[in-house]
Formats: sequence, C-alpha cells, structure tokens
Amino acid sequence: MERTWWEKVEGTTDELLDKLKKLIDEGNVRRVVVKQRGRTVAEFPLTAGVIGVVLAPVVAAIGALTALLAECTIEVEKAASDS
Repeated sequence: MERTWWEKVEGTTDELLDKLKKLIDEGNVRRVVVKQRGRTVAEFPLTAGVIGVVLAPVVAAIGALTALLAECTIEVEKAASDS
C-alpha cells in the first residue's frame, strides 16, 4: 500500500528550484502544484520512471512561473510505500 503526503516549499525562485530538484532526485515525487495566493496556477504529474531529459522542461516551466508570479509556493505530493 502506498501512502502519500504533501510538502510545501517556499522561497525565492532559485531556492524553490533547488529544493524541487533535490526532492525529485529522491524519486518519490508524484505531483508538483504551483500556487499563487492559494490558487492553483499549474499542476505537473510525475511518474516514478521520469528521467532527467523529460523532467527538464517541467522544471523550466516551474521556474518561469515562479519568476513571473508574486507570492508563489510549490506543493509537492510525495509517496512512500509501506512494506
């Protein structure tokens, strides 16, 4: 059975992207949601088998959104399988 939880990431655009890349490298990120003042402006589902080449455009899009929008946060859905 798989458990999921959400982690909220805040900071400058560079801080957000650095933290997001680290979280994705861990391999348990299922979905990334970009919010502005509590409203969802973009959502990116990620599968377990996503590789860097496919992931690069998603990270670039998130970076562009957070740079353009004021008061952005990123929420990351993470998963952990129960053994």
